[in-house]
Amino acid sequence: MTATEPATQTFDTEPFYAAQGDEVALFEAAWRNQLPVLLKGPTGCGKTRFMEYIAWRLARPLITVSCHDDLTAADLVGRYLIVGGETRWIDGPLSHAVRAGALCYLDEIVEARKDTTVIIHPLADDRRQLPIEKTGELLNASPEFCLAISYNPGYQSVLKDLKQSTRQRFVAIDFDYPDENLERDIVVRESGIDREVATRLVRFAGMTRNLKGNGLEEGASTRLLVHAAKLMASGIDPNTACRCAIAESLTDEPEMLAAIKELGGSLF
Repeated sequence: MTATEPATQTFDTEPFYAAQGDEVALFEAAWRNQLPVLLKGPTGCGKTRFMEYIAWRLARPLITVSCHDDLTAADLVGRYLIVGGETRWIDGPLSHAVRAGALCYLDEIVEARKDTTVIIHPLADDRRQLPIEKTGELLNASPEFCLAISYNPGYQSVLKDLKQSTRQRFVAIDFDYPDENLERDIVVRESGIDREVATRLVRFAGMTRNLKGNGLEEGASTRLLVHAAKLMASGIDPNTACRCAIAESLTDEPEMLAAIKELGGSLF
């Protein structure tokens, strides 16, 4: 990677992704029609893996930005920097993606500042343009470029909801945790654990998800199940694996921790 190239992923081999419905066909149709895409769903349900799989299917590079409170417009678009004693314009990930005809994935978009989010509006409507005020340049997106954003509607507060002026520019694809059989197969495939243990982990996840809104902000994600399964496959005691990979990741509240550990103990 050079100083002018933000981190870009390309995929020569197929990333593992287990489709839950018609999300792959929906994204491909949106991409062919040059429409931006919004991925909605809980943390750890496979949105990032889905984007990696789509990048492989479409044979396009993928540039991912993890959004946060301090993310500025310059972080996305670019800035002037001193390189080798010279002042040079350095593209940000969004500008680079537009120039390269890449897929640009802004993960957890509502975590970014509101004045940063509006930068994507001209790219997410019929204009498909990115103005760079500091250079006076107006970038026109190629047909291969696609803007994708994600957020978790069940977790965000009112202060961090996605504005209508932003969300109504996007084709929305809804994600959720897989059904029990598919989630079990994913855990087995990703960790190498046996199916019987994976089945118990999925049941455990269901129990924690039933606690959402009753002491937990989120239940156990598929990602956390895979983490626990990998620990078990490496010889870690199942209860210890569930405590470290799942319970401690979900909460710090002592009573809720005890309740989750009790649920795990009933299965392992």
